[in-house]
Amino acid sequence: MDLGKKVGEYLNLKECVVLSFCIVFLLLLLPQASFGQENPSSKGEEDVKPVLSIPYVFYNENFGFAVGYVHSVSGYPQKQSKVLATVMGGTKGSGLGFLIARDIQMPGIKRLFFDPIVSVGYFKDYDAFIDGNPSFPDQRSGSNESDEDNFVEGDGWDSFFRLKFKYLLPLGHGKDQVIHTYKIDEGLLKSGASGGTSWNPLDSGRTFLELRPFYRSQEIEGDNIDKDQKTNGTDFSIFWDNRDFYANPSKGNALMLKVSRDFGWADSSDSWTNLEGEFDVYFPLKISDAFRQEVLALDLWTSYSPTWEEQPDGTVDNRPPAYTGSTLGGLWRMRGYPTQRFSDKAAVYYAAELRLIPHWNPFDRWPWLQKHLGVQWIQFVPFVEVGRVAPSWNMDELHSDMKWDGGIGIRILAKGLVARVDAAVSEEGLGVQMMVNQPFQF
Repeated sequence: MDLGKKVGEYLNLKECVVLSFCIVFLLLLLPQASFGQENPSSKGEEDVKPVLSIPYVFYNENFGFAVGYVHSVSGYPQKQSKVLATVMGGTKGSGLGFLIARDIQMPGIKRLFFDPIVSVGYFKDYDAFIDGNPSFPDQRSGSNESDEDNFVEGDGWDSFFRLKFKYLLPLGHGKDQVIHTYKIDEGLLKSGASGGTSWNPLDSGRTFLELRPFYRSQEIEGDNIDKDQKTNGTDFSIFWDNRDFYANPSKGNALMLKVSRDFGWADSSDSWTNLEGEFDVYFPLKISDAFRQEVLALDLWTSYSPTWEEQPDGTVDNRPPAYTGSTLGGLWRMRGYPTQRFSDKAAVYYAAELRLIPHWNPFDRWPWLQKHLGVQWIQFVPFVEVGRVAPSWNMDELHSDMKWDGGIGIRILAKGLVARVDAAVSEEGLGVQMMVNQPFQF
């Protein structure tokens, strides 16, 4: 067999493997997409509303073998808005329904936008890193020194809603253009950057004041635990988005400062306060002509709960639930660890990603598939992460005995959504996270 034929077969095999892998995780879109308050348009397609409406199948520990359906529309009900809904059910008895909308402009107040999220799910054999495992009576689950087997397993409902109201300040790129329009060429920004021109928020970027009422009810019932935890309150935040393109930044930065407060009202299990900040920055690179785009993305995040109060018996009062506050592990931070693996009074996290988009797009070889998926690019992302939770916000303690992981992600832009699968190795094993949207500033 001649070399040309061998190379051709190798390339075809490689394309088929990548194609199959991308289709699998595209169909695994978990519906927590984060959309920017902007209206991206491609050349000659300003009036097209990208629609993704497909069934999918997948397997994971919580669902077993599962089927679902996702429907997403960009440019509905307004040109800058996006809506995504999905339902799924698995052989283990787990099920989930989810609805999210982004950037719905409020009538009569052109700078005010509304982002609702609603989710209702029932989960079987769920691993929760909370106290209650009788094998670890003297160890608080989720602490930095806690054992990886210190969790409880149970079944239960997990339901929540978050209703974000965000007001665009008349600063920088948001001064004259309330609905920002990008010009896109094959998924990359061609013109119309919304930030990254300077480090002055008065001149560059879009700044939002945000108010987000939230409610969540989580029930877990198992052999060693029967717990019903509810929280309701409000997030107050300011977000300076100085990235050139929200969906896939190539330069610029973003800064978020947030205060979360559960006042203990109504059926809330406890009152608590949490402070949070995140800063990310992006540097365009030029490594090889094989890539359309090369970007170094860096992220810093920290969190602190001033109300957290540990009692002499080891219990904690006025703490955020384990699924919020100073938490590491899962989809967004420390992806090599299980969801909410670590939680404490304070946390710090650092990440670096090298985001590489090659010229090669195997989906272009299958027009019938492209018609339904609309994949504009594939991105390969090696990344590393370090982080730590601690009982106090102390720089020395937070930067000692830190947890780490490293891995690689594959991401695609399809019908206006960035779908990603990140696989990371940590000292506790391999974690695979599937989600939509780039990490950082979710």
